[in-house]
Amino acid sequence: MSIRIGILGYGNLGRGVECAIRQNSDMQLAAVFTRRAPESVKILTEGVPVCRIDDAAEWKDKIDVMILCGGSATDLPEQTPKFAEMFNVIDSFDTHARIPEHFANVDAAAKKGGRVGIISVGWDPGMFSLNRLYANAILPEGKDYTFWGKGVSQGHSDAIRRVEGVKDAKQYTIPVESALDAVRNGENPELTTREKHTRECFVVLEEGADAAKVEEEIKTMPNYFSDYDTTVHFISEEELKEKHSGIPHGGFVLRSGKTGWEKENSHLIEYRLKLDSNPEFTSSVLVAYARAAFRLASEGVSGCKTVFDIAPAYLSAKSGEELRSSML
Repeated sequence: MSIRIGILGYGNLGRGVECAIRQNSDMQLAAVFTRRAPESVKILTEGVPVCRIDDAAEWKDKIDVMILCGGSATDLPEQTPKFAEMFNVIDSFDTHARIPEHFANVDAAAKKGGRVGIISVGWDPGMFSLNRLYANAILPEGKDYTFWGKGVSQGHSDAIRRVEGVKDAKQYTIPVESALDAVRNGENPELTTREKHTRECFVVLEEGADAAKVEEEIKTMPNYFSDYDTTVHFISEEELKEKHSGIPHGGFVLRSGKTGWEKENSHLIEYRLKLDSNPEFTSSVLVAYARAAFRLASEGVSGCKTVFDIAPAYLSAKSGEELRSSML
């Protein structure tokens, strides 16, 4: 039986989920739900209905897992608990400081509805979180390092576009190579925010805008750029579309640790992601965890879970026997 998937929200992430479903033979797209006028949304999968979000409750018995593709700032804190009462749900909530609060809200709703909710699924939080946990468990005497990039930060790009005089922009987060090398060399450096990453901005100005004023406002923007060495390039709209239309990202999780009676031996664990498309990779992780949610729900489990709570075998379409013979 195919796992029936619903997509709530059809932006970059929702389209990525649709593509990922196509690559998983045990899944099928049941419906897409949108805040826009349904007739204005054109999806890739033929014969699948596009519905209003307000009509989602009518699909309670027709969808096995609802994948929520909204934003973490305002959408998911409201949507995930709401829909966790009606469906097994997956989200990519990534406001790290608010995860405990979000977990509690979703847990209460999912238990009330007898459903499974898996939150904060993606690559960070998500795959990077798992690797931090594994590395800490294996090397309790050690130090963690996480580097992001090189990649497009959608939040920082949006922040630049809010600056007066900016027509469009893309911002790249870039690890500082010397800092990364120091970690890999086992030096266990103490690194400030500025020493770990730089930020590079490509900006299209509105006609008549003051470039110097725009650059100063970007570089001094608190919470986004003031703590980093930031470079601003002013380019044409054509160059931005030609050279910066993608959404690549990635990064590294490292743990440098010691073993031995006198801690005489050094070890380095490193996990790397290099992604052509941030939303498409995130979508692929969401879809794998949708399989886990379906399996847990089939076993009678309810409540909220994170990637820490899910056994790896629940993610795979392969049986336990197949996994033991081919991957163990």
